[in-house]
Amino acid sequence: MPTASKKEIVLAVANKTGRPSAEASAVCQSFLDQIVEELAKGNRLEFRDFGVFELKRRKERTARNPKTGEAVHVPARTVVAFKPGRIMKERVVNVIPT
Repeated sequence: MPTASKKEIVLAVANKTGRPSAEASAVCQSFLDQIVEELAKGNRLEFRDFGVFELKRRKERTARNPKTGEAVHVPARTVVAFKPGRIMKERVVNVIPT
């Protein structure tokens, strides 16, 4: 599966908007920085039809080292979860054939 880099996204935005790539890059980076900033404040981000970013708390647990079988303590932590919205679900439902 191919990977799209931020550079490729910036060039696509620049082409679609007719703006210089440096300006598109600054806007894209500011948008990404703002997402991180809002999540760091504990806020939930909802983009209608695109999806929702929110923080979830994972409980502490005991796992096993697969090589030795030894029990390993995994502390509780906060993770970012993303739930796709309606349009994203509709567009990507059959992208990867089973």
